[in-house]
Amino acid sequence: MTRSDGVPRSASHARAACASSYTPASLGWPAYRASQILRWLYQERVRTFAEMSNLSQKDREHLTSTCSIDRATDVQIFASQDGTKKFVLTLTDGKQVECVLIPDEDRLTLCLSTQVGCTLDCGFCLTGTLGLTRNLRAHEILDQVLLAQEHLEPTQRLTNLVFMGMGEPLANLDAVADAVARLTNQTWGLGFSGRRITISTAGLASRIKDVAPLKVNLAISLNATTDELRHQIMPAANRLHSLQALLAACRDYPLAERDRLTFEYVLLAEVNDRPEDATRLIKLLRGLRCKVNLIAFNPFPGSPYQRPSDAAIDLFQSTLRRGHVDAYLRRSRGRDVLGACGQLGRIEMNQAPITLTQIQTRC
Repeated sequence: MTRSDGVPRSASHARAACASSYTPASLGWPAYRASQILRWLYQERVRTFAEMSNLSQKDREHLTSTCSIDRATDVQIFASQDGTKKFVLTLTDGKQVECVLIPDEDRLTLCLSTQVGCTLDCGFCLTGTLGLTRNLRAHEILDQVLLAQEHLEPTQRLTNLVFMGMGEPLANLDAVADAVARLTNQTWGLGFSGRRITISTAGLASRIKDVAPLKVNLAISLNATTDELRHQIMPAANRLHSLQALLAACRDYPLAERDRLTFEYVLLAEVNDRPEDATRLIKLLRGLRCKVNLIAFNPFPGSPYQRPSDAAIDLFQSTLRRGHVDAYLRRSRGRDVLGACGQLGRIEMNQAPITLTQIQTRC
């Protein structure tokens, strides 16, 4: 629950896990105290209440005795040759989750996870092979951003946030919405514009409409042009909602005048990368204000799929463009540290097909 100014009423919502829920008023605190605490947590990224120097000694001692600031207990960082960094976070319960910092010309994007594992089982995604362990809480999503900020160079700043890491964001939408509210709050939060945030879904059609109030960008992972093929490569997602239901939800989605949807399409060699697949995709998307991001499959240990040839990728893209569909090839980054799209998920180092370069371990 939040007040009209966006400040959480309960201290347990302040990314501090408290023994009991209370409001500032119940402690005899002024109304602005919650904002002060939140600024310390999000903008200053403090790890102890003792660092909150504009609070009285008594208040800091009270918070220390009744609350905890839950941050990852251990962070491993793996550096790619292309500048990408993969963060492996160990949470307070010992579970692990990953996020990826991706540099690209004038942008610096952080790819965020929303679940430990994933509730879906997309065959082209390593995370999908893990099953679902649990949802992340809002503060665990925020912690990924705070940790990435702590490891930026002095001249760097995050420009974009994408909910495209481990997990299905719409299966954990309450926590995602809570995190977005904190990310976009201009007073005590991190001050991101919603236009710089993208939430991706593998196709939970019934929840797509619930993204609109967040005022962020929406991306849909499509990957097939028939229900038969989609059931083969994305069985859980397609059992929940057919292509027809998914595209109907997309057509009903309220877009601002200059906005458009993004459809993501992972190209799998000799599975969904043929010219006839591109032709069907043109027909499916007709009338939708959208663009298509093409992603060549990124291999991982045990996957039955292969990356298409450059010729097949170029032909697929050119076919879409001839059909008046804006189609872009998304360059994969971080493949050498298993940090590219579809590669997130903890694997034993001796199972990796490449050498992972660990640059830092930090508690």
